[in-house]
Amino acid sequence: KARGIYVWDPEGRCYMDFLSAYSAVNQGHSHPKIVQALVDQASQMALSSRAFYNDQFGPYARFVTSYFGYDSVLPMNTGAEGVETAIKVARKWGYEVKGIPRDRAIVLSCSGNFHGRTIMVISMSTDEGARDGFGPFNPGVGCVCPATGRTLNYNSIEDLELALKTHGDHVAGFLVEPIQGEAGIFVPDEGYLRRCYELCKKYNVLFIADEIQTGLART
Repeated sequence: KARGIYVWDPEGRCYMDFLSAYSAVNQGHSHPKIVQALVDQASQMALSSRAFYNDQFGPYARFVTSYFGYDSVLPMNTGAEGVETAIKVARKWGYEVKGIPRDRAIVLSCSGNFHGRTIMVISMSTDEGARDGFGPFNPGVGCVCPATGRTLNYNSIEDLELALKTHGDHVAGFLVEPIQGEAGIFVPDEGYLRRCYELCKKYNVLFIADEIQTGLART
């Protein structure tokens, strides 16, 4: 069992949970306000089909977008779903807005990344432990420049700029973690993210920040 910062093993020993309930779920175990909100909503309706509108999503969407200054929000259950959806949006935008030839869109990432465990996401990974035995991998995504074979290293403006100079017309998005987590809590140099954003603007590429493990005051 678990409550707050504490967890108990099957033998009844109590531990302090320094994983903060793991990854993006850092509000502690069985937080009473969250448990009560779950109970209150489940007592009325546990699940609503997306085929119907409901009276909860509108206020939620307004709160989230106004709080963060976003134009819109699309909720997801997991981080990998969020990343997969971002890649889909980038490709769709690339074809319909940027004018990338159909099925030629590229979404770039960085070495040492962790965005999830799906086939699409591990296709972008440089972690052999995550990739071994799961090929073939999806084309058009990843941290290797297709023309030069050069890896886009995290925290290297030069690598990103070379890839965009080489493939800019076909690049739909650049996916990056503001702080890498699985790589060992790797904080980039001051100005790195700003420069990446500016390069994406220059080459008309969507800048995609994976803040799943670093957002909402986790850092």
